[in-house]
Amino acid sequence: MKLNKVSEQLCFGGKQIRFTHTSTALSCEMQFSVFLPPQAETQPVPALYWLSGLTCTDENFSAKAGAQRIAAELGIALIMPDTSPRGEGVPDDENGAYDFGLGAGFYVNATREPFTKHYRMYDYIVNELPQLLEAELPLSDKRAISGHSMGGHGALVIGLRNPQRYSSISAFSPICNPVNCPWGIKAFSGYLADDKSQWQQYDASVLLAIAQDPLPLLVDQGSADSFYPEQLRTDSLIAAAKQSAAPAEIRLQAGYDHSYYFIASFIEQHLRFHARYLCS
Repeated sequence: MKLNKVSEQLCFGGKQIRFTHTSTALSCEMQFSVFLPPQAETQPVPALYWLSGLTCTDENFSAKAGAQRIAAELGIALIMPDTSPRGEGVPDDENGAYDFGLGAGFYVNATREPFTKHYRMYDYIVNELPQLLEAELPLSDKRAISGHSMGGHGALVIGLRNPQRYSSISAFSPICNPVNCPWGIKAFSGYLADDKSQWQQYDASVLLAIAQDPLPLLVDQGSADSFYPEQLRTDSLIAAAKQSAAPAEIRLQAGYDHSYYFIASFIEQHLRFHARYLCS
């Protein structure tokens, strides 16, 4: 087995498990968490991949979102990767900033040194991790993708670029238009240098505007989010959805902020949204 089990707890009749493994895509050891619902004891189950945001690890969503109860009811596995490569020899921001480097992989394949060897989170999420998990765990080949903030950006971009691999996309407070916000400009300049054509390949608003047959999409954004609208630019995603006539529901939730309290308030709706496509 290529997975090393670190911990396992019983949770709503299912199993909350943490693994490590050696990643070929990222050239380092990675950790991630999985929730397997009770149904996985007898049959392969579909999976929701959850991508977390800046400074997070694989444990933020598993501990704070309260998603396991509904996932157990619906028979959906939850896959929770880390947000960047880590370990000795993995380059970081020279000033230790929170929004670049460790904990801030932005789900891209870096093309700028010294990040090209390790910072290939796009390949890791799209290819390596699903191939590994579907070979080692009782998972079907039906997948959906979701995430928060930087991870919401990752979920939107990966789902839009790979509609054949996923059934549906959702996001909380995503970075919708990174080519036009401070977080995105800093990250893309660092990982992708000055080639703006590469930047656009990782911008959800650019991708959605030209999408031919986009997947069903649900996005929630809190009106009291301190990063809205400057960093998140939700209006750009709304305009893109109108341009492509995408099957998108983009909701502004009054009074909610950027925290996991917001995610916990609406995660059941997101899981039931994905279940319509994963479990049909």
